[in-house]
Amino acid sequence: MHSHSIDQWQHSHVFLGEDHDRHESRTWMVIWLCSFMMLAEIGGGLLFGSIALVADGLHMSTHAGALLLAALAYTYARKHADDSRFTFGTGKLGDLAGFTSAIILAMIAMLIAYEAIARLFSPVPISFNEVIPIAFAGLAVNVASAWLLGGTDHYHGDGHHAHDDDHDLSSRRISASGDILTLTIFEEGVPPRFRLSAESGASMSSADTIIETVRLDGARQVFKMVERDGNLESLDEIPEPHAFVAWVAMGQGDNRKEYPVAFEEHEHNRATHRDNNMRAAIIHVIADAAVSVLVITGLLFARFKGWLWMDPMAGIVGSLVIASWSYGLIRDTGAILLDINPDRGMTQRIRTTIEADGDRLADLHLWRLGPGHLGAILSVTTTKRRDPKYYRRLLDRFRNLSHVTVEVLQAEIPTYPMSAAGSL
Repeated sequence: MHSHSIDQWQHSHVFLGEDHDRHESRTWMVIWLCSFMMLAEIGGGLLFGSIALVADGLHMSTHAGALLLAALAYTYARKHADDSRFTFGTGKLGDLAGFTSAIILAMIAMLIAYEAIARLFSPVPISFNEVIPIAFAGLAVNVASAWLLGGTDHYHGDGHHAHDDDHDLSSRRISASGDILTLTIFEEGVPPRFRLSAESGASMSSADTIIETVRLDGARQVFKMVERDGNLESLDEIPEPHAFVAWVAMGQGDNRKEYPVAFEEHEHNRATHRDNNMRAAIIHVIADAAVSVLVITGLLFARFKGWLWMDPMAGIVGSLVIASWSYGLIRDTGAILLDINPDRGMTQRIRTTIEADGDRLADLHLWRLGPGHLGAILSVTTTKRRDPKYYRRLLDRFRNLSHVTVEVLQAEIPTYPMSAAGSL
């Protein structure tokens, strides 16, 4: 009997995003930038008697305060990442901060809408020579803030994500006797099948080409190929999950060659990796920048066309945009805080993986622990002698599963009594 140290079974509960430290440092940089602008505007307004400058400085203080919430969440989560009081780590603290920021955004949207509607019915005189330069300065600060926060990431409407360096995770290149081949799991609008193509235009024959997959549990499957549109495609579809070594065999007799190609299960749901704390910070600066653009447009029309109603109308449009972004952020972060299933597609792939060999998944809980980290609790019913380690190995292909608990329930094999008379 083998003895094991208790340390062998212990594991980390640090579920912070990959870019946590970088996002934290950049958020603090933007806070310093906004704070400097805030002090300059308030100080300049008091010194030169400009109430518009003071008002914009106070507005910038709310902007800096929201970013401070994000920065403190990053710092607290990092410092307490190993605190045993947090059962599943501090990865969800960013989602809590994002939810709070979304509430603040919603309140700002209502405040802007109230002020704009009031000015629409009761216009107030506007000091164009002071307000327009202030609006341009605020826009410049917001653009700089968005650039600092976003870095190499790309912002898309109500969130941002980093593009993967490998845009097609289902394709692999093969160097075969001087020819470059591409093996792809093709599933655009059709059941997934293998597609083998030659980049150099080399001829391929379906008669002497087969693909055999070998999975982690030793299961094998042979795929015969047919010629289609200048490529070779498998007759049978590929069952989930798409994690295996595909052996591509080509040629006849002594010239027959085999090429191993490894495929790993990849996750399609970008929401699993999304840092909602950074998303909330970016939405704050993007929303402020959008409002600045609308305000500048309204002010220019009001000054040169005399359309004073354009200024409050720009505020109303801006409030609707902010409210829309706020709603999306509240919806997504609230779902995470309530432990709603973050990836139904992964749930089905886990079920397919567990039940591929006759076992049954009796219960499954899947939830998000932090950016890029998911937790799972499984209850498996089996008639075979298998321990939790067996099912953990099956789930190793899901890279986002950072904390897995497996319960194995041994089911009895049903027995049926033989007929004493042996009648048909």
